[in-house]
Order: sequence, then C-alpha cells, then structure tokens
Amino acid sequence: MQDEWAKVDATGQAEAVASGQVKPVELVEAAIARIERLNPQLNAVIHRHFDRAIEQSRGELPDGPFRGVPFLLKDLGSGARAGDPIHWGTRFLKDAGFCAANTSYLVEKFDAAGLVTVGRTNVPELGAWSITEPDAYGATRNPWNADHASGGSSGGAASATAAGIVPFAHASDGGGSIRNPASQCGLVGLKPSRGRVSLGPDGAEGWAGMVYEFAVTRSVRDCAALLDAVQGGMPGDPYAVASPATPYKSEVGADPGKLRIGIVDRQTDGPLHPDCDAAMKDTGRRLEALGHKVEIAYPENLFTDALLPHVLNVISSSQARDMENMGQAIGRTLDQGDVDSDNWLVSEMGKTISATQYLAAIEAYNLFRREMLAWWSSFDVLVTPTITAPSPLVGEILPDPAKPLDAFMRSGALLGFCVPFNITGQPAMSLPLFQNAKGLPIGVQLIGGTEREDLLIRLAAQLEDDVRWSQRVPAIHA
Repeated sequence: MQDEWAKVDATGQAEAVASGQVKPVELVEAAIARIERLNPQLNAVIHRHFDRAIEQSRGELPDGPFRGVPFLLKDLGSGARAGDPIHWGTRFLKDAGFCAANTSYLVEKFDAAGLVTVGRTNVPELGAWSITEPDAYGATRNPWNADHASGGSSGGAASATAAGIVPFAHASDGGGSIRNPASQCGLVGLKPSRGRVSLGPDGAEGWAGMVYEFAVTRSVRDCAALLDAVQGGMPGDPYAVASPATPYKSEVGADPGKLRIGIVDRQTDGPLHPDCDAAMKDTGRRLEALGHKVEIAYPENLFTDALLPHVLNVISSSQARDMENMGQAIGRTLDQGDVDSDNWLVSEMGKTISATQYLAAIEAYNLFRREMLAWWSSFDVLVTPTITAPSPLVGEILPDPAKPLDAFMRSGALLGFCVPFNITGQPAMSLPLFQNAKGLPIGVQLIGGTEREDLLIRLAAQLEDDVRWSQRVPAIHA
C-alpha cells in the first residue's frame, strides 16, 4: 500500500478518496509506514502524531478539497497547533517540552481542507539557516543524494515530500525557505504575495514583512488548489491583497499568452555558477519554444549590495526579540550555550540595533520595492536560478566559533536570488526544471508582478507539461 500512493499527488489522492477507491485511513497508514521506513535515512520528520492521525482519519473529516490526504506541518512559525510540541529547531525548547498555546489560522485552514497531519518536520535552529542541521534534532538529508543538504528552513518538509512520504507539506519563507529547499529537493515551491496567507493569530508579520507561509508540492495543480484553500486575509492582518478573480486551480492549463520574460546571466558577485548558467540557458530555450519573448534583462538594482546592512539589522533585531520571547515562554533568560555560535552573535548584534537604524532599514526596503517593481511595467516575468549554487554537502555550512558569522554569511549568500523578493512582496516560484551532471536538482525561479500568482501558475503548468519532472524519482523514495 505504501508504494501504491507514493507517486500520486495530493489532488490524485483526494480524488481517489472522493470516488471511494481508497479510504482516508488507508492513505494515512500508508504515509505512516513510509515515515517508519524512510525517515531513518532522511531525518525529515521529528514529531509523530500517528495515533491521533489514524483516529482522525477514521472519523468524519471536513469535506474539503484534500479530504483524507496525509500532511506534515513544519516545526516553526505558523505551523502551531495548540498543545502540540513546536521547538523551532532549538535544544532549549525541546528540553523544556514546549508546546504551542494556540492554533494558527493557517493550520485551521489546512484542517478545513480535509488534510490529516501525521507529524512535524525538521528545521534549522531558529529557522535561520539555508540548510537543516540543528543540534537539537540532527541533519535532514536530501533524497536525491543523502550526502547533500535538503535546504532550509523547510528542509524536513522538502525532503519528506520529494521522497514520496507525503504528497506535499507545510513550508514557510523568510529569505527563501520555501524556494531554496524546493530547489535542492526538486519540488515546486511558491512564495505567495505578501498578505496572501495570514500569519495570525499569534503573528502579524515577521522580519519586517519578509516572512511568508505556504507549502512545498510536487505538482503545480496541488500548489494551485492548496493556495485556494488557505489564501485570504484574517481580521487584524497588517497587509491586504485582492482575492483572485477565479480559483487558482482554474489557472492550471490556462493559456498564459505570449509573455515578455527577462532572464538573468549573472549574480551579485560575478558569473553564474556553471550549473545555474546551464539551467538558465535550458529554460530560456524552453520558454522561447513555447512562444514567449525571452531576453537578458532584469531590474537594475537586483544585484545591489546596499541593502545588506539593512537586511542584517532587520533579521538580527527580529531574532533578538524571538530569543527574548522564547526565554519568557520557558521562564528563563537564554544564554550563549542555548544556541549555536553564529545564532548567538546574530542575536547579540540585534540587541544593539537602535530604533532609528531599524526605521532606516524599513525606509530602504520601501525604496527598493518601488524601484524593483517598476521593471514589471515592461515585463511579465523574471527568471533566475532559485539559489546561487547546487545543494551543498551535509556539514559544509556549519557555524564555527573560530570563524564568527562565516557560515551565517555563506548560508545567506546561497539565497541571493531569493531575498530580494521577500522584501518586494511579489510572488516567486521555484520549479524543478533542471538537473546537473550529478543528478542534483537545480531549481529555476519565476517572479511575477504584484499579486500575479495566477500568471505564475499558468506559466508553471506550461513548463511542467514540457519538462514532466514528476517522472524523475530520487534515489531515496517510497
């Protein structure tokens, strides 16, 4: 049973439940069996809710679009469910046995869609890394090659989804944490528009609006239908976007028209990595063959390094506040021994950021957003590599007290094509369009204009039909 459904996407599984071909409990038990069998190789799932999931799947489930489909929540951010453990990849919350006080709006919407949560996935400490190797739970590995990382911070979610354990999984993105693991593990990873998915009720915004919530999926149709299920603002949200005129799932297979597409040929510090360059050239040829106008073009300030100090000020001050909140939650002040050496330095740096420095960062963000978005008045889509290099080896990016912040900066450098669009608020989607000579996925990122998830879904579905990435199966797979 576990192998029968491992390559079927969530839409296909839900259709099988609706037709009576399979019962929800059978899908859930199959997913649990896959966790038991594959997780020792991957270390993707760190909390197990098996008994509850089986009981839930035997009962009356909401009549949502994914009724009975097994699902995994991320151990971070808006994956909170009241009474369940949520540890943000930290030893101190794990040792304290910390559990969430409230259920997030997003989890409520996942539940209403009929999804059955079977567990929770691994994340890097504080969600602050582009790989998932926390001291608290150990490294999550890439199913395409277990010597390589799975990305971060949604590394557990991406590893489990790529390996066929579940058809899709909750993910979040503060600087690429949906798109980066999607790229490293060969998945579809959409960062929605700012305000499309609520961070409430406990959160309103994260990292000055840089944080987004959604999922990693294997198919574009799953991405679209799940976005339909969870999109929409909630009372008190600080950002608002217009609801789509038609359901996103109806955009799958719709004609995107002849698009004007810009494609990059460099990165901030020079030429593209050879694998990324090959991915760009291959994608450009495919887009031209599909009838689109493709040219080397990108926003003038895409590669500016002037924002880096402001980004560091926002992230470090936000992390300092997170540490303060977490310490209060477990009843003590956190100290240097509670987190890795780089996370400690970042948090300490955050305590020194003044209110005027923080406001200067917000002003810089606003100016950058205006300058960047002007480019989309002439173009429909920008295409970049999702990350600046292929998946690193496990252990390649780890903090070293002898090299303060070296690993932290190298981790961030991997996300050079992701972070700008966390700041602008535009939708951005990683697609598994290419593989290098070693068989590692090389993700390609599509960036649309403001609130244009609909256009990205149309173009992504067109590319999916051309590339047929679902036919590729990683080395570790159910």
